[in-house]
Amino acid sequence: MPDIRAFAAHTAGGPLQRFDFDPGPLGDEDVEITVEHCGICHSDLAMIDSEWFPVSYPVVPGHEVVGRVTAMGPRAKGRQIGQRVGVGWHTGSCTHCNFCLGGEQHLCGQRQPTLIGRHGGFADRLRSHWSWAIPIPDALDPAAAGPLMCGGGTVFLPFVLHAIKPTDRVGVVGIGGLGHMAVKFARAWGCEVTAFTSSPSKRDEALALGAHKTVSSVDKAELKAAAGSLDFLLITVGAALNWDALLATLAPKGRMHLVGVVTDALSLRSGGLLSWQKGLSASPTPPPSVLATMLQFSARHQILPQVERFPMSRVNDALDHLRSGKARYRVVLDSDFG
Repeated sequence: MPDIRAFAAHTAGGPLQRFDFDPGPLGDEDVEITVEHCGICHSDLAMIDSEWFPVSYPVVPGHEVVGRVTAMGPRAKGRQIGQRVGVGWHTGSCTHCNFCLGGEQHLCGQRQPTLIGRHGGFADRLRSHWSWAIPIPDALDPAAAGPLMCGGGTVFLPFVLHAIKPTDRVGVVGIGGLGHMAVKFARAWGCEVTAFTSSPSKRDEALALGAHKTVSSVDKAELKAAAGSLDFLLITVGAALNWDALLATLAPKGRMHLVGVVTDALSLRSGGLLSWQKGLSASPTPPPSVLATMLQFSARHQILPQVERFPMSRVNDALDHLRSGKARYRVVLDSDFG
């Protein structure tokens, strides 16, 4: 097969440059996908910058891929040539451990991230195990669906894990790349939705996205006024927050759940948890079954991220736009290798 054409970072924080590589033979259970669109996530920036751990360069980012299956290994199942699929944070797992057999492949000890130890989706083609290449419903706009494969799945999984009810009062902290999709999901789920933001300019935006009301995440008086008002609080940001005040917004037996990568240690008094039997939890990106359910739910309710699009040849401009904090709310690259 011909080389895969891609864009790669060669140094920490450096610009992406054209990078072609030989992918080798296609695995027996793998599919090859011709990339049409690929979202940019803050996790891509973390890989480019070696933010979370030392990265081995060159690295081809990209893990919010939408494209069509153009080749299949002899043992690949359930997919067809020409079918449009999406790939998120993972492209494989062992398939035989207890977690894989139990439908929790995202917790497999041998799970394969899309862009760690291999090259990702800022490319003309990407390979994945067939089970992680999830069919994209026809009702979804493929040009905007990429961010659902990572960010969308990440904020959808907690609703499934904790059996959130339509009668629950749900708070979403952070109205950004993850949070704006969480607000849409929570509203479509039937919940009463409160959006927490540190940016006054995002209050009206949060209401337009589906929130019923907003609260400042940095105003002590507003946080105090919201005490005891929520059943579930989803943290979608990675910033240091007033954790005790946020925990206090939960009613007895309420739960605070983290999906944003908070790199600083959490400063939280245990009394607020113990006295009112509250819970604290977190989760990563979901397994294939939840990704598929999320896509069907999104198609039914026409939930798509708000995106800004760049041609893949302008990937560095797109990265700069995301780093500037000006993106509303996700950035998507359109493949233009020709």
